[in-house]
Amino acid sequence: MDDSDRESAFLAALGNEYFVLQSAASTTVSESSTRASLYVFSLSSTLVAVGFVSQTERAFGPFLAVVLPTLFVLGIFTTVRLVDTGVQNVSYLRAMARIRRYWADLAPDAPAFFGTGHDDIHAALASLAVSYGPIAELFTIASMIATVNGVVGGTGVALLVSHLRSDSDPGLALPVGLGMVTGLVVLATFLVYQHHRYQPLARTE
Repeated sequence: MDDSDRESAFLAALGNEYFVLQSAASTTVSESSTRASLYVFSLSSTLVAVGFVSQTERAFGPFLAVVLPTLFVLGIFTTVRLVDTGVQNVSYLRAMARIRRYWADLAPDAPAFFGTGHDDIHAALASLAVSYGPIAELFTIASMIATVNGVVGGTGVALLVSHLRSDSDPGLALPVGLGMVTGLVVLATFLVYQHHRYQPLARTE
């Protein structure tokens, strides 16, 4: 193959690779939506079941003791996988931005169609209408589910503490306070984990 043939083959391969990356990015978004929906559906179903079980005081406590920990663990599994798919999505978008940057250098008029820039992570997030910064990680699907799961965990702790206290001290300050602290610790732990996973993508190559 001469240089012209090699260049044509390379451009065709780039086009195919761009299509593959685009399909893979769409798959990660679809999986994230499905997993988040399953968790929210499980949560809503649990709340409906709690409404029915609450009419039977004898079964209410054991039901919450089984359902809330299960729902909380499901939330942990969901958020971990959502972070995985989020990292995958940004990686794919970053590779697509790198291809567009190459296309932008092919002709003088090309930058008007493919864009310019040398920072892949900014170009990748720009396609999501997100500006890279310290708070960008707060607006992921995983962060949303982690926040809800923190509420579930905090509620479980508050109910447990309230149940273990004696009837002579019915105050809610301690259970609610411990529940809030638990929820904040769960959310903070998740944010640290998510930041650790996304941080390598921000490094310049």
